[in-house]
Amino acid sequence: MIDVRPASAFAATQLGWLKARHHFPVDGRDDPAHRPVKSLYVWNDDEFAPGHGFPLHFHRNVEIITYVRAGAVTHEDTLGNSYQICAGDVQVMSAGSGLRHSEFNRGNVPLKLFQIWLTPNRLGARPSYATRRFPDRERSNGLTILASGLAEDVASGAVPLRADARLLAGRLKGGHSMRYLLEGTRDVYVVPAAGTVSINGAQIGTGDGAAIAREATLEFEALEDAELVAVEVL
Repeated sequence: MIDVRPASAFAATQLGWLKARHHFPVDGRDDPAHRPVKSLYVWNDDEFAPGHGFPLHFHRNVEIITYVRAGAVTHEDTLGNSYQICAGDVQVMSAGSGLRHSEFNRGNVPLKLFQIWLTPNRLGARPSYATRRFPDRERSNGLTILASGLAEDVASGAVPLRADARLLAGRLKGGHSMRYLLEGTRDVYVVPAAGTVSINGAQIGTGDGAAIAREATLEFEALEDAELVAVEVL
């Protein structure tokens, strides 16, 4: 089953400096058309104006993945981390028992990112933070595991994630196709960061989402050059 969720139907936030589209409700309301996918319950498509961002604020017991699409975000937290995360980078903040962090666009161009929240597979753990840059060649015409809660993926270089899930990303040239196999009862949420693709015949474009369940094999076909980001949940 492939549930296509068009970007035009997502709730939006406009704060002047912030433009955001919410793939899932962020205000606690029940929205049958945009329900969470297992442990995945937030996927925000954010754009920060230069010189703006979120000051220090608190999180507890949530896995927060930031996937930078354009520009750079400056991350600071009460663990003492201070990093600039550029386009192509991924960061994972495991809030655990609690920490405060800020995220700002210190650059001169708009910052575009996906912020993705997952329910952790254990509560109250010590907070942690990790980031990694993955070369473009690793994501060419395939899906690369960028972050994962599976030990074998972490051993292969994925950023550790305290959730029963994987973050994947890849680029697919227009006219090319690829196949992705799903094990057991795993579900996937796919978002094209750019371009248009067909997944088992269902077409989605830039910013749309596709919630996929009960599919053993996914056949991707790029109708134009595309960048894909996905979360696979166990």
